[in-house]
Amino acid sequence: MDGRFTRRQLIKGGLAVAAVPLLPDIASAALPALPWPAANDIVANTTVPVFPDRKFPITAYGAKNDGRTDNTAAIAKAIAACTAAGGGHVIVPSGGSFRTGAIRLRTNVDLHLETGAVLTFGGDASKFPNVLTRYEGIECVNRSPMVYAYQEKNIGLTGSGTLDAAATSSWNKGSDRAYLETLVAKGIPPEKRVVPGSGHTMRSAFVEPYACENVLIQGVTLKNPMFWQLHPTLCRNVTVDGVTTDPGTAHSNTDGCDPESCDHVVIANCALGAHDDNIAIKSGRDADGRRVNVPCQNIVVVNCVMNGNWGAITCGSEQTGGIRNVYAYRLTVKGQTKFALYVKSNTLRGGFTENVNLDSVSGTFARNFVFVTSTYNNQTGSTPPSFGPFTIEHCSSRKIGGRAFDVSGLPAAHVHGFAVANSTFDGVSDTSDTLKYVDNARFTNVTVNGHPI
Repeated sequence: MDGRFTRRQLIKGGLAVAAVPLLPDIASAALPALPWPAANDIVANTTVPVFPDRKFPITAYGAKNDGRTDNTAAIAKAIAACTAAGGGHVIVPSGGSFRTGAIRLRTNVDLHLETGAVLTFGGDASKFPNVLTRYEGIECVNRSPMVYAYQEKNIGLTGSGTLDAAATSSWNKGSDRAYLETLVAKGIPPEKRVVPGSGHTMRSAFVEPYACENVLIQGVTLKNPMFWQLHPTLCRNVTVDGVTTDPGTAHSNTDGCDPESCDHVVIANCALGAHDDNIAIKSGRDADGRRVNVPCQNIVVVNCVMNGNWGAITCGSEQTGGIRNVYAYRLTVKGQTKFALYVKSNTLRGGFTENVNLDSVSGTFARNFVFVTSTYNNQTGSTPPSFGPFTIEHCSSRKIGGRAFDVSGLPAAHVHGFAVANSTFDGVSDTSDTLKYVDNARFTNVTVNGHPI
């Protein structure tokens, strides 16, 4: 598939990761080396799963592509057979639509959608059993995401097909996080924070590997999400390559990809549409985030088109466990994303966002190129966030509706470094940049509306 990369191709240009015939190289075209040695190390050390060359077509286990038959059990049988054989590819054949409930992936299983294959997720809530999940940074038990895995190793969701969640709108609704916050305050453990049947509703994510190792999501298209589209949580070694998420949905909070408390994540060659953030990096919320206390770190984003209406790269606001070592290279904003980099927390949320780097990010921005706020939503507590350093290089804009830079720390929690170099920002509506409680701010060869800073 054009534009996708192998680990060593990205760094050296040519050596392929071992792959079985069914899967494309990740991918065929070599990308140039990233401008940061540390980012190249992250890519080189992010393990991509490899699957045995065994195929298990879901039609061999009773699945029908008539758009009406419930294929939940048939797909589960195919996955079970694949697992029992030691792993391989569970094939969703091209032609027609396979209706299903939740799909749960297992170790060494790749769910592979052939070109033209469609999985439609249904409106029967009973087909989406309760699982451990995280809702907006708080652990709880809720209805399963459309595709879910828990504590598995070497899993894949690949191919050129489509996953469509439109029919889940009948049950996949609600945003009552406040109810979860009352349970956290009472000390109720996550396994007893059961949402279904509580009288409260909270949406389920689309694709969510949870506490998994070696995850590949490649080539597929997601349509009609109700909530966050790709939500790897507490995972290590996650590769998202050549995936298209839905920019057309009218539902709010349909972020494209939200890695949460993950280590070693590579997101490349994607068209990330959203009715919210394109990529939102997270690590838990408030007291529950401090209980789990796992950062999201070592993240590379390269060669992506951003088609969401908030941040191209957003850190937070659920960042209580911290975010570090983020590298974003060659991102093109389509439409009017509000911010290229949006970092948000407050003294209730706390956490940290450090060592975030953008290079070669361009487009039109409805508000600011960079917005860093320590007073998000005016929530207050006793845990100030720690921000910085941030570096911006070789970036540009055609138009910015507000300021190029609006970066604010707190009197007792300064931003620890903000550097911009070799960048040109045109069409900036407000040239009075805000840098408040920012240490070591440096601008080198930077112009705004043709005037050097």
